[in-house]
Amino acid sequence: MLNSHTSKIRAFFLSLLYSVLLYTFHLNAQTEPLIKFPDAYFGIYKGTLHITSSNEPQTYVMEFHLLPTDSVGKYNYIIVYGERDQRQERKYTLLEKDAKKGEYIVDENNGIILHDKVIENRMYALFEVQDTLLTTFITFEKDHLIFEIIATKKENGTLSGGQNDETPQVISYPITTVQRAMLIKQ
Repeated sequence: MLNSHTSKIRAFFLSLLYSVLLYTFHLNAQTEPLIKFPDAYFGIYKGTLHITSSNEPQTYVMEFHLLPTDSVGKYNYIIVYGERDQRQERKYTLLEKDAKKGEYIVDENNGIILHDKVIENRMYALFEVQDTLLTTFITFEKDHLIFEIIATKKENGTLSGGQNDETPQVISYPITTVQRAMLIKQ
C-alpha cells in the first residue's frame, strides 16, 4: 500500500512539474516579440557602398528604402545610388508570393522579376544578367542592414571532378566583383 501511495505522490509531483514548465514556456513564447518580415524592418537605410573588383576600389553613397504601401503583401523596395546630380533611384516593388515559406518577388517594374528567399532576417536572390551570375544578400538587423552582391562571369567557370561515378563534375566560378554596404536605419 505504501508503494502505491508513494507512486501516486511521485506521479502527482511530476505532473505538476510538467505543467509548471509548460506554462513557463508558454508565457515566454508569448512575451518574446516575434520578428516578422518585412514589417519589423520597414525604414530608410543610408550608408556607403564599397565595390571591390579587378579595377580600382570604388565607393558610392547608397540608400535602401523598405516601406509599406496601401496594398496587403506589396511593399516599396527602393535602392538609391549616388547623390545630388549623380542620384539614381531604382523604384522596385516587393511582393509576397508565400510569406510562410519565405518566398517573395522583387518586381523591377520594367518586366524584370527576381525571386527572393527570406530566412529569418536575411533575403537571398540568385540571378543571371548578360552572362554574369549575381547573388544578393540583404541581412536586416535592428538598427542597420548589410547589403551584399557578389558577381562572376559564367565564361570564367572551371570544370573539375567527374573522373568517376563517385565524384560529380563541379563548375567553380571565381568571384570577380563584391559590393558591400552597411546601411544605418534613419
